Amino acid sequence: MTGNPSTPPVFVHPSADVEEGAQVGAGTKIWHLAHVRNSATIGAGCVIGRNVYVDADVVIGDLVKVQNNVSVYHGVTIEDEVFVGPCVVFTNDLRPRAQNPDWQITPTLIKRGASLGANATIVCGTVIGEHAMVAAGSVVTKNVAPNQLVAGNPARHLGWVDEKGQIVSRDAERPAGL
Repeated sequence: MTGNPSTPPVFVHPSADVEEGAQVGAGTKIWHLAHVRNSATIGAGCVIGRNVYVDADVVIGDLVKVQNNVSVYHGVTIEDEVFVGPCVVFTNDLRPRAQNPDWQITPTLIKRGASLGANATIVCGTVIGEHAMVAAGSVVTKNVAPNQLVAGNPARHLGWVDEKGQIVSRDAERPAGL
């Protein structure tokens, strides 16, 4: 874990497991029963909720909030200022089998400022654009454009949001200035 006397300390709840070798930025809080693997990187000022699993080699940026009961698997990268709602599901295998010696990780990227609603499923191989918003319960099977609002199963276009998450348009085309 990183830090020095002039920066806010890292808080790790006594029931959490942060393995040796994990990098955790200043001011980050890791709550009850969370598990952070040895080669994971978590930025500064993050909140990692109860029962969150952060797998090996995962990268989480600064000022990210990961709510309770989320598993962030190897191959997922979360940039700065992302909100990950409770029980969001990330995958990393497009063709899962219990036994597959040829298995390869399919990466997923969540760009800066995106928000993922509760119980959303993010199928691997997708990119969620900057400040995009995925509604609760959605199943994302393809890329989401910056500032796009998507919902449903499969997730489909519902509109466009600004950096604060306010809907600015329900049109199909991205508004000028976003």
